[in-house]
Amino acid sequence: MIWDWTFAISIIPDLLRGLWVTVQITLFGFVIAAVVGLVVAVIRRLRVPVISRLFDFYVQFIRGTPLLIQAYCVFFIAPSYGLRFSATLTGVIVIGLNYSAYTAEVYRAGIQDVARGQWEASTALSLPPITTWSRIVLPQAVRAVVPVLGNYLVQMFKDSAVLSAITVFELLNTAQSIGSSNFRYLEPLTIAGVLYLIVSFPAAQLFRTLERRLAPSR
Repeated sequence: MIWDWTFAISIIPDLLRGLWVTVQITLFGFVIAAVVGLVVAVIRRLRVPVISRLFDFYVQFIRGTPLLIQAYCVFFIAPSYGLRFSATLTGVIVIGLNYSAYTAEVYRAGIQDVARGQWEASTALSLPPITTWSRIVLPQAVRAVVPVLGNYLVQMFKDSAVLSAITVFELLNTAQSIGSSNFRYLEPLTIAGVLYLIVSFPAAQLFRTLERRLAPSR
C-alpha cells in the first residue's frame, strides 16, 4: 500500500479531535487518580479500622486486574445495576480509579520516606494530626513523588487507547474508524502513532527535567 498524502492531510482534523478527547480523558482521569490515591494512601497509613483494610483490598484488586476488564465491567455490566454512564465518562472514571491504586502506592512510598525525626518532632510539639499531615508530612511526600506521578500521567495518556474497546472515540478509535470506513489503515494509524509520540515524548522529557530539579541535594 502506497502512502496517500491527500488522504492523510484530509483526515488530520478528525484525528486531532480524537487527540483532544484523549487529552481530556487523561487530564480528568489524572485528577481522580491523584486525589483518590492520596486519600487511600493516608487512610492506609493511619490504619483506620475496617476502612484501611478495605482500601488495602481496593489497591490489590485494582492492581491485580486488567484495565480493559474493569472498563468492560463498568460499561457493560454496571448498567444492569442502575449505574449507567456515557462511554467517555466511563473512560474517565475507570482510568482514574485504575491509576489511583498506583498513585496510592507512590504516595505511600513518599510518606514512608519522610524522616522519622519529622514525625517525632511533631509529636514532641503536640501538633494536631491534621497540622502534622498538612504542614509537614504531605508537602515533603508529594514533592518527592511529583516526577513519578508525572510519569504515570504520560502512561495514562497512552493507556487511554484501551478505552476504544468501550466505544470511546479517542485517538486510536478515531483512527480505526477512519481506516475501516476508507479501507485504508496505513495513514490513520501512522498519524495516530505520531500524535501519541508528539505529546508523550516532550512530556516525558519535561518530567525527567523536573525529577532532576526536585531531587534532594547531596
